[in-house]
Amino acid sequence: MSFWPAVAVFVAGVWAGTINTVVGSGTLLSFPVLLAVGLSPLSANVTNTLGLFPGSFTGAYGYRRELAGQGERIVPLTAAVVLGSVTGSLLLLKLPPGAFKAIVPVLIGLAVLLVIFGRRLQRWLGAHSALASERVTAPLWCATAVTGAYGGYFGAAQGVLQMGFFGIFLADDIQRQNALKNLLAGFVNLVAAIVFVIVGKHIDWAAAGLLAAGSICGGVLGARIGHRLPPGVLRAVIVLVGVAAIIRLLV
Repeated sequence: MSFWPAVAVFVAGVWAGTINTVVGSGTLLSFPVLLAVGLSPLSANVTNTLGLFPGSFTGAYGYRRELAGQGERIVPLTAAVVLGSVTGSLLLLKLPPGAFKAIVPVLIGLAVLLVIFGRRLQRWLGAHSALASERVTAPLWCATAVTGAYGGYFGAAQGVLQMGFFGIFLADDIQRQNALKNLLAGFVNLVAAIVFVIVGKHIDWAAAGLLAAGSICGGVLGARIGHRLPPGVLRAVIVLVGVAAIIRLLV
């Protein structure tokens, strides 16, 4: 990989790591960059998953105070996302590459809609839901497993989706929910990355390393200063990049 494409991938990793920590959906920035530097859609998705998981854990570490006291939730919900992530990543590898190329514009479109309407939907559902509990209920566990499967197959906006489910099923402060979201997203991407490494296909190791380095920096930035960034500006950038990715894939 030449110099400027390498710089672009690293910077995309920083942005994606920051945005994943703050709101989720950083893949909508890093995935199009990987496409732009020449990776196929399937290789870009696998490489993106491998490169972004370290940033989720650095982001979760930055929220370690909010994670305190959530041990009873972390264990069962981690089991849910691990099961879901294995399922989603195996589906990605077993289905024909053409299927992913056909499905991914739809998934990006869904992710863009979640970015636009996710917070409003979350607030509305939280206000009208009688299902919210401080404990891990069966609906929360199942919803988290679905998020894990989605993230293992294609990670864009999995954090937004998870926060939506937390708004419905988990009664707690949004900052503590966000901390838990970052940790679970890290496990989703880590498990999927392990599956991809074992299979050993479709990985661009140079791009994955650059993304990983960038996402680690982004996770630290997101935890420290990300909450000061205007959420509306972040969402506008994500939506524009997501739409550009859909056009790129279709054209």
